[in-house]
Amino acid sequence: MTPGITALGATVERNRYADLLRVCAVGAVVLGHWLVTDVTYQGGQLSGLDALYYVSWGRWLTLFFQVMPVFFLVGGYVNAVSWTAHHARGEHWSVWIRGRALRLLWPATVYVAAAVLAVTAAGIGGVSASELAEVGWFVALHLWFLPVYLLLIALTPVMLAAHRRWGLAVPAVMAAGAAGVDIAVTGPRLPLIGFANYLLVWGSIHQCGFAWRDGGLNRPRWLPWVLAAAGAVILAGLLAWGPFPVDMIAAVNASPPSVALLALAAAQTGLLVAAEPAGSRLLATARRWRVVTRLNATAMTVYLWHMAPVVLLAAAAYPLRVIPQPDIGSLRWWELRPAWIAILAVILVPLTATVMRLERPLRRLPPGRAAAPGLWPALLLGCGIAATVLALARLAIGGFAPGGHPPVAILAIYAGGIAVTLLSGYLTPRSAAKVPPGQGSRPAAHDDAA
Repeated sequence: MTPGITALGATVERNRYADLLRVCAVGAVVLGHWLVTDVTYQGGQLSGLDALYYVSWGRWLTLFFQVMPVFFLVGGYVNAVSWTAHHARGEHWSVWIRGRALRLLWPATVYVAAAVLAVTAAGIGGVSASELAEVGWFVALHLWFLPVYLLLIALTPVMLAAHRRWGLAVPAVMAAGAAGVDIAVTGPRLPLIGFANYLLVWGSIHQCGFAWRDGGLNRPRWLPWVLAAAGAVILAGLLAWGPFPVDMIAAVNASPPSVALLALAAAQTGLLVAAEPAGSRLLATARRWRVVTRLNATAMTVYLWHMAPVVLLAAAAYPLRVIPQPDIGSLRWWELRPAWIAILAVILVPLTATVMRLERPLRRLPPGRAAAPGLWPALLLGCGIAATVLALARLAIGGFAPGGHPPVAILAIYAGGIAVTLLSGYLTPRSAAKVPPGQGSRPAAHDDAA
């Protein structure tokens, strides 16, 4: 563990290995998306194809490239660390939730604004409605992570209290609930119930992050190995005899997440927790730790923007026939993949640096007063987060240009949610204790952003 000093002077433990996992997970997401996404240009129109439909054996690779469980595991760990430290110095739960949520929403807001401007400009420039709709959906699909994670942030104070009382029984019950949801979806055909698994599946992994933080997953030392083995055995059984395909990023397993994906997540969690001592030794040197720190600071920006280079490169190169379009899965296609990925990386690096400069003023905005709020500020905060969750979920489903035009109503809900969330930080009742000068609830200097 490495101590970090927050803005208010409290020491917060920082797990270098958790930061490394986040960096590696972002890298795997980027590489996986760049590998399986094939952009085509035919009849003067861009379109996208999923290479896994043409390279069937590639679906087995999703067992390794489906790394979203790592985000939620690390998220549970760092949220437990952060909330514990803030709560220890008397900070109200709503103050912590608001600050944590805004640190996630500011980079998301920059991305949403840029995407809407790009879609609007492309429409004015004569791009067809169907092409705008497809591209707008393509660059919004990965936003699904944000509403789920925002909900888990909002629930962290309650769920961490539940963890401290019942421990690993909480994720076990959530896993059982997820299995029940899958039975209801595949048996009586009740698809809407399936959306509950976004909270049950990812929430159970988030709870495991709590257990990892307090040692409940790695003591005794054989426990993570048992978890990994159990997850692998259950996953094998579900793939062999259940209704789940091996493709862990397909809609059946990931939208919403299935109990098969949860079994994969359990196996990943066990292996990653068991590997922590080796990973921590790897980061013992200052040089390696500095590299991880710098990369970790870019994680959310890279996650949000990593598909933009795909659109930019395809829009610029394909109409000019600079890049060939071999059949997906052919030898020539595979030969071009390394060059394709390298060019995308060259575009992403300066793009990330530029976007982070644009995000900086927003990240520095104080999220409100540090005094404990009353009922109305807490209610406003709940309404603001609910609005942003709804809007981001709709954007992830429908994209930035459904029907060829920006979804004005959804964007208005999102903007209103941000505004209400901010406003809730400035409605502290007069009866609340005054905060000493310089001790507003600015984001902690070394607190994790995600």
